[in-house]
Amino acid sequence: MIALSLAEIAEVVGGQTHDIPDPSVQVTGSVVRDSREVEPGSLFVAFVGERVDGHDFAQAVVAAGAAAVLGSRPVGVPAIVVPDVQKALGALARHVVQRLGATLVALTGSAGKTSTKDLIAQVLQRKAPTVWTPGSLNNEIGLPLTALSATEETRFLVLEMGARGIGHIRYLSDLTPPRIGLVLNVGTAHIGEFGGREQIAQAKGELVEGLPSAAEGGTAILNADDPLVRAMASRTKAKVILFGESGEADVRAENVRLTDSGQPAFTLHTPSGASDVTMRLYGEHHVSNALAAAAVAHELGMSAEEIATALSEAGSLSRWRMEVTERPDGVTIVNDAYNANPESMRAALRALAAMGGAARATGGRTWAVLGKMAELGDEALAEHDAVGRLAVRLNVSKLVAVGGREASWLQLGAYNEGSWGEESVHVSDAQAAVDLLRSELRPGDVVLVKASRSVGLESVAEALLAGGTEGEVAAR
Repeated sequence: MIALSLAEIAEVVGGQTHDIPDPSVQVTGSVVRDSREVEPGSLFVAFVGERVDGHDFAQAVVAAGAAAVLGSRPVGVPAIVVPDVQKALGALARHVVQRLGATLVALTGSAGKTSTKDLIAQVLQRKAPTVWTPGSLNNEIGLPLTALSATEETRFLVLEMGARGIGHIRYLSDLTPPRIGLVLNVGTAHIGEFGGREQIAQAKGELVEGLPSAAEGGTAILNADDPLVRAMASRTKAKVILFGESGEADVRAENVRLTDSGQPAFTLHTPSGASDVTMRLYGEHHVSNALAAAAVAHELGMSAEEIATALSEAGSLSRWRMEVTERPDGVTIVNDAYNANPESMRAALRALAAMGGAARATGGRTWAVLGKMAELGDEALAEHDAVGRLAVRLNVSKLVAVGGREASWLQLGAYNEGSWGEESVHVSDAQAAVDLLRSELRPGDVVLVKASRSVGLESVAEALLAGGTEGEVAAR
């Protein structure tokens, strides 16, 4: 964080100082909520959770070098006490962002947020010091913590914004007002909470509604290939840049194709020129993510050639998102188990099918180890059924549906589509899936593992990569 005195922080957050002998002492380290991340000069933010109370760690974090604790009660060590810790954290983030002078880029969407954020960060980092959301810390706590990790050298701040309902993105945008707002897509993720795609579009569009005007430098970057996103142009006073494969897009892709290993390649067109891209990531869905990143970079003054080079060299920065690892025996594990919704499931299956082209040439097979997609509400049965059917249409060699009711719907969809032999199977849990795979995998096989985060299916991928032929799935 930029250096601030404890007195200044107390004033910004409307807090009272307790046990602080010298209010001029500065916070020069990171702002953290995990006591294990404390470093000299840190500010430790004490939240009260269901099972853990951060205030209980106050003595330990100050002993480890923290300058003070931001909490809701005195703790016997230097502390700034406020009525609402979350609101205080947000106020501090807004203050720091205003002082910083960096360009803020915010993005949202139903699918692909984290992968796109990672691409934007890797492209912009070539131009100037960049700070971005780690992993998927995109909520009312993770977003301000990310903003507070910026320093005086930071020139670009790339923030991922998630939403669980109407008003969430407006709140996040108020905390860290962006100059550039990017909306990727409107899908069915969390549709059970929102009630429909129109409501999801309403929530995601809050990002562009809050942007500065075009005269003030505000820019809305919208997906030309998604009608619900494209329609958001009428909801903003910012300049609009369209990206996509549509001929009307300002930043677009032509000659899109997949390499033999399933990596996307295309010709990038921007208003400043054209250049060829061959990505290191897997799956055609990354083309749209790359175009979104390219649109941001173009707006910030990078040439088509600079952008194409950066996109071609970019990798995955976040865990369990199409992580491709080849075992010594020639089996390839694709760990995409961080989360799942219908759109990302379909994209991952298509990526698996593309990767399977090379595998089949050497006798390898494709395996889709899939679990529940959460928060789909009344659409849950139809969406799981559709994913099971798609696995068959894509000629996935074997579907392993893992878990309870939703997994049975996946398997039933595959059966009804024509998987009548041993092409699909339903197993009770992750251990059963691992036991099955260990007994049947052979060199050249490609295994995709994907489900919603709550399922914890990454344990299957980790067990298969751990080596050996027996043993239990690691406890979560």
